[in-house]
Amino acid sequence: MIELDEITREFLLESNEGLDQLDRDLVALEQSPKDQELLARIFRCIHTIKGTCGFLGLGKLESVSHVGESLLSLLRDGVRGLTPDRTSALLQLVDAVRQMLVSIETTGKEGDVDYSALVAKLTRLQEDDAVSAVPNPAAPKAELAEADPDQEPHPKKMGDHLVERGLVTPDDVRKAADQQSAGDPRHIGEILVEQAHVPPQAITEVLEAQTVEGARGPASVADGSIRVDVGLLDKLMNLVGELVLARNQILQHLVSNSDSTLGATSQRLNLITTELQEGVMKTRMQPIGNIWSKFPRVVRDLATACNKQIRIEMEGKDTELDKTIIEAIKDPLTHIVRNSADHGIEPPAVRVACGKPAEGRIYMRAFHEGGQVNIEISDDGGGIDPAKLKDKAVAKGLLTAEQAGRLNDREALNLVFAPGFSMAERITNVSGRGVGMDVVRTNIERIGGTVDISSVKGHGTTLRIRIPLTLAIIPGLVVTSHGDRYAIPQVSLLELVRLEGDEVQRGIEVVYGAPVYRLRGKLLPVVVLNQALGFTTERWKHEAGDAVDVVVLQADGTQFGLVVDEINDTEEIVVKPLAKQLKGISAFAGATIMGDGKVALILDVSGLAEQAGVLASKSERSKAEAAAETADAIGDRQTLLLFRVGRDHRLAVPLSAIARLEEFPVGSVESAGLQRVVQYRGDIMPLVRLDELLEGVTPAEHPSDPLQVVVYASNGRSIGLVVEQITDIVDQQLIIERRSRSRGLAGSAIIQDKVTDILDIGAIVTLAGIHDNADSALVGAGAEA
Repeated sequence: MIELDEITREFLLESNEGLDQLDRDLVALEQSPKDQELLARIFRCIHTIKGTCGFLGLGKLESVSHVGESLLSLLRDGVRGLTPDRTSALLQLVDAVRQMLVSIETTGKEGDVDYSALVAKLTRLQEDDAVSAVPNPAAPKAELAEADPDQEPHPKKMGDHLVERGLVTPDDVRKAADQQSAGDPRHIGEILVEQAHVPPQAITEVLEAQTVEGARGPASVADGSIRVDVGLLDKLMNLVGELVLARNQILQHLVSNSDSTLGATSQRLNLITTELQEGVMKTRMQPIGNIWSKFPRVVRDLATACNKQIRIEMEGKDTELDKTIIEAIKDPLTHIVRNSADHGIEPPAVRVACGKPAEGRIYMRAFHEGGQVNIEISDDGGGIDPAKLKDKAVAKGLLTAEQAGRLNDREALNLVFAPGFSMAERITNVSGRGVGMDVVRTNIERIGGTVDISSVKGHGTTLRIRIPLTLAIIPGLVVTSHGDRYAIPQVSLLELVRLEGDEVQRGIEVVYGAPVYRLRGKLLPVVVLNQALGFTTERWKHEAGDAVDVVVLQADGTQFGLVVDEINDTEEIVVKPLAKQLKGISAFAGATIMGDGKVALILDVSGLAEQAGVLASKSERSKAEAAAETADAIGDRQTLLLFRVGRDHRLAVPLSAIARLEEFPVGSVESAGLQRVVQYRGDIMPLVRLDELLEGVTPAEHPSDPLQVVVYASNGRSIGLVVEQITDIVDQQLIIERRSRSRGLAGSAIIQDKVTDILDIGAIVTLAGIHDNADSALVGAGAEA
């Protein structure tokens, strides 16, 4: 790297930034060729580069950018139309300009590469219906004879790569170059295959490596105006963390100390520490869009090479990650996107035959949740067939036929992460060597993250990457459980609820042994922190008169209430990683040092929810998501209450139709006329025994005591439906598989893999002869109690 003057450095910085934008703009222009604003911006960028080149005396760069500017001028003025050949040539121009900029930065000169073929192509494309004589730079690299020897994907030469691998000598490379100069039109790699007996596979591997390097972009002055060693930033971050801890200790000391001078000084220290903390954290944070910006170009080139139509959509490009994480996930994300384009998206003819749009879609999404960074990459391609995965694994000797037969679909999908596994039918420059997905998982797990895959045959594949808390300073809620303090990341916190006196009995109910809390008409599962951490075995116990503190949390889109002994305060906490011995405990995400110097564990909200059974495991969630995607639903997704009537009759009813779940001792049942009733909240509530009312129900041999009652309310009147046992609450799409002819039933559905009848409460009330208006007499449906 030579020393550059200030003007040249500024030129390189602005030009590289412009070229990065050009990549994105050209791909966007191909989708909207009439967008005059895009065309004008592209033209201005090339025009600026060309003008500055003349001032700096960079003749070769000026001539190449000039011919590109001429073509863009014709496009801008509407004289010529945008075609795939013209787009490819302009992208090739961007690569050539970038290559010369790298050479200028490293050597001070534009390099010795001959760009006459590119200039000729751009000139020819200025003519109407021009046909390019220079091959498309995105053409499949396996066809070595068609590649342009002067347009390598990366400034590092093919020969240098092969010499480093020990496959050829510098003299072999020199001879091949001389043969090219003598007029041999072939790629240098093909010449070396013939002359130096280099394996063709090695040439393809080098081309693939160059393509990935090219997608990353060469390091240049555009990377930043100042470079700071990451190790120094780590040290600075640690020092700021210690400063925050010291600040917290001083603030806690002030609670018991009335020294006004110390108070004023500590407040000043607090402000300075907060500003310093925010500044240091920002130095390490970068938007994920910095690496995503390369993908539209990568997808476009792969689509051209594979003769496919693919668009890429992105959401959450402003999601910020630590620089270390950005660097660690760059290559895994590139590989996943390339796999989606190569393996996932089908050719247009196949998609149309399957009833899909000819254009495939790759969707990328990033967001913060639960103190973690979540990244999703999905495609709407053909999906993955678990049966084919198992057959391939058996053929490769990774599994025996017996082992493969025992795998369920989720386990079969995870075979893609096995070392050496590939579903590609042939080796190409894009994929097929069985080196990739195992490396993706290894790199993600190395930074403490997880990667999960779900797929629906014929509908597409989704990969979900979750990166856990790293060393950072975050706001947290401090709570107490069994005398110990714990911190909850505020990013997972929705609200705090305190229940006192009778509110506890009215607010928290027990459904089949599990507590639930009714928050504004919605039932939330409740987790008692003491029980989740093993301090007690009882899922719910409440002493009369005791108040209850409920922390309402959200994990993976699921809300639940966490009952704690005490809510203390909010505090900025410094997240410290757990030791190896504790990393396997799913309930904890890290540790922190409190203001009094004691250690407090940080709760992992998602892990705690999974451990308590509130949130399904990752594999169960993926399976449920896959089932939901393929379901031909005729009803909306809703929460259902499951219960048993009689000996073994399964029934379900939408939970939204239910007011409460109650238990009544058999001895509290009375008679009013011919109707069973109970005294309920200062009123008389009629009871309806479903086992007597519904046809074909076999009564239970030993009726339950106390009675399990589902309370239905309408027009201010409550009605109790007596059931044998309340079994579960599930959330799924209600798909009526078979309409029922039995009175009181809407039909049957498959719930939890079992046939379940759906109760029609309106019909039940009518059958029971109970009228909603208060003046009507209550006429019973069953015998007296």
